[in-house]
Amino acid sequence: MALPVSRLTLRRAWAPVTLRSTITDIPAERIRRWLEDLPPPIGYSVVIKPLRYRHRPHLFAYTLFDERYIQLQVPEPFRAWMENVYHRARRIPGRRLKFRWYSVKVRMRTRRDVIRFLYCHEFYHWYLWEVRGEKSSAETACDRFALAHFRKQHRDTDWEQELPGYSFQRRRLRRAA
Repeated sequence: MALPVSRLTLRRAWAPVTLRSTITDIPAERIRRWLEDLPPPIGYSVVIKPLRYRHRPHLFAYTLFDERYIQLQVPEPFRAWMENVYHRARRIPGRRLKFRWYSVKVRMRTRRDVIRFLYCHEFYHWYLWEVRGEKSSAETACDRFALAHFRKQHRDTDWEQELPGYSFQRRRLRRAA
């Protein structure tokens, strides 16, 4: 059985990851502390930007695999809200291609919750593409990963055991298209 990864090992793994924030009252070092118990996306940079909205806050993030870039957007001005997260779909029998979607309502209470949820979601896209070599458009799988991990403290989680094929020392990435 593998020993759990220490906090120092996770901190070292996060060191080469470029982390920037363009939100004035959330410095990059605070975000690094918020994310330090989660696995880093080796070879990618993470950027946090404000999300301007008109009617109500919502979640928005994306990963650019060609540029090795993950962008997370935090609603500004921030206020707590409920978000429907669709984590499963089931095919409805019949000739037409129809699905029944299963969702859970998640209360986004703080900016930390939003950043950790979006990061977990986008990290799983990265993991599917870079580590597993699969297509990364598995939205419900990414949402399931985010729901399972964004609020937990992972001080003793061995990510190399939890995520098959993932390694902190992994340096070889897929070639950009």
